[in-house]
Amino acid sequence: MRGHRPPPKPSGAAQPQTGFTLVEVLVALFAMALLAALSWQGLDSVMRSRDASRVAVDDAVRLATVLTQWEQDLLALHDSQAVPALDFDGQTLRLTRRTDAGVALVAWAVRGGVWQRWVSPAYTRTQELQDAWLRSQQFLGNEPGQLELARAASDWQLYFYRGNGWSNAQSSGDLQGAALPNAGVAAAAPAPAASAASAAESGASAAADGTGAPTAAVSAAGAAALAASAAARPPVLTEQLPAAVRLVITLDGRKLTRDIALGPAGS
Repeated sequence: MRGHRPPPKPSGAAQPQTGFTLVEVLVALFAMALLAALSWQGLDSVMRSRDASRVAVDDAVRLATVLTQWEQDLLALHDSQAVPALDFDGQTLRLTRRTDAGVALVAWAVRGGVWQRWVSPAYTRTQELQDAWLRSQQFLGNEPGQLELARAASDWQLYFYRGNGWSNAQSSGDLQGAALPNAGVAAAAPAPAASAASAAESGASAAADGTGAPTAAVSAAGAAALAASAAARPPVLTEQLPAAVRLVITLDGRKLTRDIALGPAGS
């Protein structure tokens, strides 16, 4: 039986099929597209979370820097006796702070939903400081040197700690008396009505004595009248600085409160 070959198969017989059908390929493509879409959404969510976290960190760092500057300005408060050391008009807080080069004027304000800070050069002359104080009352918020601190700011309010509690910074504070700067030359001031009467009486006595000079008793009465007049003049009243300042401001819909205890203003 050597050399026997199997009979050839008929040419019309069916051949076995290999590979994937069109339906299987379409199902695979659909599954891959679905996985790709889900992966892209996950990646996009991760990227958005990263960006939001970065913005939140940047805002937190910036706010911390702003609050540090706020604290430094208040702790460096200096009473120059030329302008108010601390004044709030409902929109702008003006204060004078000491620097290595002199006294600077600082203005914090909320205008148009923007929290701003402006600082003047250091002054060594009283007139220059007073002029800067007057100019700061006309600020519109677009002056050179205005620094934008935060946006979406509102409900800007300050409170001063006076006595045993907090009070609105726009209310009148404790008044304290100060010595008159010209008290030493009070005797050289023009005599009031009582002194004039004493002078007329002394002149009449002098004419009666024929000496042309007032008697010692009348001169003593005139001096006493001058002293009484000087003592009757009210002392100069200034507003006492608070012991602490409370900041209340709304930023991006969130209310922020910060309390700062003040040191000696004249040091």
